[in-house]
Amino acid sequence: MNNLQFQSGAIDATDCIGNAWTQVTAKFGLYLGMGLVTFLLISCIPLANYIVYGPVMAGFYYVALKDMRGEPVEFGELFRGFDKFVTLMVVGLIQLIPTIILQILQTAGDVTRIFMAGAGSRRGDFYQTSNFPDLGLSQGVIFALIGVFLVIWLFSIIWYLAFMFAVPIAMENDIGAIEALKLSVRAAFSNLGGLIVLLILSILVGLLGLAALCVGFFVAMPVVWVANAFAYRQVFPWMEQRMNFNPPPPTAYGDLNSGLQG
Repeated sequence: MNNLQFQSGAIDATDCIGNAWTQVTAKFGLYLGMGLVTFLLISCIPLANYIVYGPVMAGFYYVALKDMRGEPVEFGELFRGFDKFVTLMVVGLIQLIPTIILQILQTAGDVTRIFMAGAGSRRGDFYQTSNFPDLGLSQGVIFALIGVFLVIWLFSIIWYLAFMFAVPIAMENDIGAIEALKLSVRAAFSNLGGLIVLLILSILVGLLGLAALCVGFFVAMPVVWVANAFAYRQVFPWMEQRMNFNPPPPTAYGDLNSGLQG
C-alpha cells in the first residue's frame, strides 16, 4: 500500500495553461523537438505506439516537472520513462483502452463498407430492387457502428480524465501500475471541475494550433502536455519535498560523546 496524498479542488486551469505557455516558450526549441518526437512515437508507429505510449509520455512529464523546479533539462531525458518500462507500459495500455476499441470499430466499419460494396458489385445490376435490402443492411450496420463509436467516445473522455495523473504518478513514485491508476482515479474525481475546464481550454489551444497550420499544432501539443504537468503538480504539490535524503545534523540525537563519557 502507498501513503501518497493529494489535494482536492486544487486545479486552476487558466494558471496551468498560462504557466505552460511561459515554460514552453522559454525553451521553445527543446519543447518543440520533444513534442514532435513524442507525437511521432505515440501516433505514427502502428501497434508499437500503444506499447511505448506510457514510457514516452512519462519521459515528457519527467522533463516538464524537472524544468518546473528550475533544474537543468536535456532532450535525452525524454526517454527516462523507459527506466520503468513495464509499469509505464501497463499504465499506458490501460489508458488507451478506449482508443484501441475505437480503432477496432473503425477498422470493422471500413471492412464492412468494403464487403458490402464488393457484394453489390458482384450482383452486376445496381438497378434491381433485390439490391436494396443489401444497401439497407449496410447502412444499418454502419449507423450502429457510429452509435457505438459515439458512446465509446464520450466514455473515453471520462476515462482520459480519470487516468490523467497515472503516468506521472508511476514515474515519480516506486509503486505499481494498478496503484498508480487507482490513485489517479481518486485524485481526478476530487478535482473533476478543474479537469473539465482544463480539457476545454486544452481543446481550444489545440484548435488554435490547427488554425496556425502544422507549426502551431506542434507548439500547441507541448503546451497542453505541460499544462497537464502543472495540473498534476497542483494536485500533488508535496511530492517534491516528500523525501529528504540529507543526513540529520550530529546533534539531532543528542551529544553521543557526553553519553559515552558518562
